[in-house]
Amino acid sequence: MPLGVIATGAASLLAFHAGQDIAQVAFGSGAAEAAPAMVPPPKPVPAVAQKPVDGPFVVKSILPINEPIRFGKFYWDETRAPASGKLVVTVDLTARVISVFRDGHEIGAAAILKGYGEKPTPTGIFPITQKDADHVSNIYDAPMPWMMRLTNDGVSIHGSKVEKGYATNGCIGVPDAFAEKLFRIASLGDKVIVTDGKTMQVGDPILAGEHAG
Repeated sequence: MPLGVIATGAASLLAFHAGQDIAQVAFGSGAAEAAPAMVPPPKPVPAVAQKPVDGPFVVKSILPINEPIRFGKFYWDETRAPASGKLVVTVDLTARVISVFRDGHEIGAAAILKGYGEKPTPTGIFPITQKDADHVSNIYDAPMPWMMRLTNDGVSIHGSKVEKGYATNGCIGVPDAFAEKLFRIASLGDKVIVTDGKTMQVGDPILAGEHAG
């Protein structure tokens, strides 16, 4: 089944203008009241480590891509981003584009292959649960280099021959060189946000991107 000639969109995602929230997380509010007069302060208690809470994902900058991303092509430039920071990957199935953000700055973008028909690529927010540089599918007996697993039933991001007319069985296929770059900086637990170009509720709405069309 032909998939079209080009993957549209410069920065995959839900590309908002720099500085706008993408996913909002509700935080508790309110401050402790001051102790009444003449009441001694409570005895200090040992500090207890708190589980970190994810804050909102904010796009701070996107790559200056001024043309559609063709199948098999990708862009990668880390010079605009800090050397470290939270990694978030976004996939827009409608635009057929993946983007990689570090600390809110887009550092990579590529055209993708996706699943169709009875084996569509699922939408949602998925943590990377497994990494295998030399993975071979035990279902399809096919090489899936630089595999980063997203679901228990095998959906993953992995290197593929990204060409017109190709599809996957639900995975997100990216050029091998792009897959390797992402594999080397991604960690288990890093979030991958997959949308189909429509509004998706995750706390507050996550909206489809203006740059995806």
